[in-house]
Amino acid sequence: MSNFLLLERRTLTLVPAPGARHASYSLEAVASLADVHPELLRYYCRRGLLGASYARTEADPVFDDDGLYELRRIEHYRRRYGVSRRALPLLCGLWREIGRLQGEVRFLRGP
Repeated sequence: MSNFLLLERRTLTLVPAPGARHASYSLEAVASLADVHPELLRYYCRRGLLGASYARTEADPVFDDDGLYELRRIEHYRRRYGVSRRALPLLCGLWREIGRLQGEVRFLRGP
């Protein structure tokens, strides 16, 4: 008797939940979740790596899910591929430019 593996295709549909609140995290919580030192996170904020809104705050910024995602992506490239701190601003700028261009292409293609 042979065993057959049945493959099933499943799809994931994201549905916005009405009244859902966006998560917000303190600097210490984000540093813990991304496994970075809070001072390194403050350095990233001062350099504008996580966006201009985090660089402008005088007090410790409050992060959302997007900020946490960006931080984890930066740390992934820094740890996995050895990207230096000096090269990180260039890399982050390229990511933002790619996102802007992708949005422009979607707009030009239309509905």
